[in-house]
Amino acid sequence: MPRRLVLFLLLAVVLAAAFIRLGFWQLSRLAQRRARNAVVAARLAQPQVALTSLRPDSASMLRKAVVTGTPDFDHEILLAARTYQGSPGVYLLTPLRVAGQDTAVLVNRGWIYAPDGVSVDVGRWREATTSFSGYAELLPRGVGSKPEGVLRRDERVARQLDLATVQSLLPYPVSPLYLVATIPDTTKPQGERVARLPPPALDEGPHLSYAIQWFSFAAIALIGGTAVAVRNRTL
Repeated sequence: MPRRLVLFLLLAVVLAAAFIRLGFWQLSRLAQRRARNAVVAARLAQPQVALTSLRPDSASMLRKAVVTGTPDFDHEILLAARTYQGSPGVYLLTPLRVAGQDTAVLVNRGWIYAPDGVSVDVGRWREATTSFSGYAELLPRGVGSKPEGVLRRDERVARQLDLATVQSLLPYPVSPLYLVATIPDTTKPQGERVARLPPPALDEGPHLSYAIQWFSFAAIALIGGTAVAVRNRTL
């Protein structure tokens, strides 16, 4: 067998092995996604509780919760460059002062359209609501506990959410556990209120189709290489 053909077959085998490895990697990602979905579904299926009754750790994440207090609209935080249904905008995070507590609770009230993904008139989006329902999330502490996520300090605009960044933008302590509000204020039409965010998606993503694709590439490499070898032997 010519050396050039041997090298070609060796390349086909190497590529097939790489494609197979990528296929199994995608299957592993699929298993991780399914395991995460099971955890999310189990937590969302639990009864709704007061957010302030939950421990501020990862075990409380994605629990259905409700929090009641006085919104501090003067210290709202904008999380820049967030998309919703394909449009640019920001997330509006409102500190809530809970009666009897020195520590505020942050409520992600949802998405607001902003053409540049940064600038909005927050005064237009104040709500009379003092009670918010949704699910709990946990603020990461940030790299080295430094507020590296601040984009515009004077306007309280952040590029990322972490505890150090949020704390640097507020004049009082804030809980690391915050609420993502999901139930809208239906007293106003859709275009006149903040768009509440949906619950976490429980889909399996594209991992299975990607795995099939990589295994197909492996089969093509092996079958194609074999076909070329057989053809050259018969010439």
